[in-house]
Amino acid sequence: MQSLRKNYTATIYCSFTGYVVQAIINNFIPLLFLTFQREYQISLDRISLLITFNFGVQLLVDLLAAGVVDRIGYRACIVAAHLFAAAGLLLLPVLPEAMGNPFVGILIAVMIYAVGGGLIEVLISPIVEACPTQKKSAAMSLLHSFYCWGHAGVIVLSTVFFSLAGIGNWKILSCVWAIVPVVNMILFLFVPINQLNEEAEGMTIPQLIRSKTFWIMMLLMFCAGSCEQGISQWASAFAESGLGVSKTFGDLAGPCAFALLMGLSRAFYAKFSDRIHLVKFMACSGVLCLISYLLASLSPSPLFGLIGCALCGFSVGVLWPGTFSIASAAIRGGGTAMFAFLALAGDVGCSGGPTYVGFVANAAGGSLKTGILAGTVLPVLLLIGLALCASQNRKQGVEVR
Repeated sequence: MQSLRKNYTATIYCSFTGYVVQAIINNFIPLLFLTFQREYQISLDRISLLITFNFGVQLLVDLLAAGVVDRIGYRACIVAAHLFAAAGLLLLPVLPEAMGNPFVGILIAVMIYAVGGGLIEVLISPIVEACPTQKKSAAMSLLHSFYCWGHAGVIVLSTVFFSLAGIGNWKILSCVWAIVPVVNMILFLFVPINQLNEEAEGMTIPQLIRSKTFWIMMLLMFCAGSCEQGISQWASAFAESGLGVSKTFGDLAGPCAFALLMGLSRAFYAKFSDRIHLVKFMACSGVLCLISYLLASLSPSPLFGLIGCALCGFSVGVLWPGTFSIASAAIRGGGTAMFAFLALAGDVGCSGGPTYVGFVANAAGGSLKTGILAGTVLPVLLLIGLALCASQNRKQGVEVR
């Protein structure tokens, strides 16, 4: 372990794995939504609350972390994040049976691992930003692509497990997934970790709040989270119930394809970032996102519905890391507080987007197609935010590469 103490490459690899942990937290339970509905008789609107509480707790942690992470230190916080993530995954199979109300048991487990997810979201990006690396926007996009590879891995490996062992044994798999945060937690005890603004005074929270650019970035992060999770969280259930395909095929062709294309989008930008105008690329992605929502919700063909889900993954890929990159370039000295507030806005979107889709679907008699159609307002809002961002960047002479 001594060799890790000055190895920033190891720090970046641990950060990559941190986003894999985040992917497990956010995307394992959605594969079980219909299973929970059958096994525990939980209604669709209550299942929507699992999404709301997951991202709701994460955004609360984001808010609290803005003022305390720099004082406590990155290392202690990132280790605690992985500890909470592992604990929640280990309690998920236990609490529904131990509590009198299975829904409450699931909710408590979700809230525990959501604390870990919120800390990971706040910390991983500034940890990588503080590493001595070049081409920060490319590094940020590559970092966030590992969330996508983790998302795809969760779906593929879970689908293989369910096919071999049966979905009734999902509790075993939850414990297996807990191994990932445990191992990464141990590694984070030893790798070198810098903090932002160690040599220069960063902006205060009141200074951030008074910045017009900051609020535009907050809007973009909200849109990035809501556009991404508005389909992602419902892709498995949508493929199975809305499109009428089998769970195995639906998970692979819907949420798995979504994740792979989202990762491909982020890897593509990381590779060619020096040739791409980021804001324009994000605007094109917003238009594609709108088309994807329409294709998924209006197509009478299950095949084109699945293609819509998959294309949505490519369209949203660059939005989250791209906003981080724009904010880092446009708001000098934003530091940990800025990353925490941006993560807060993103998690508000991650919670609000799929919850909005779920409640509209429930009001329409359980029609997820109707819910996703209503979700088209999300990419429209994103495009408005990007227009504001482009205007503000021109005024400030900001160019992001």
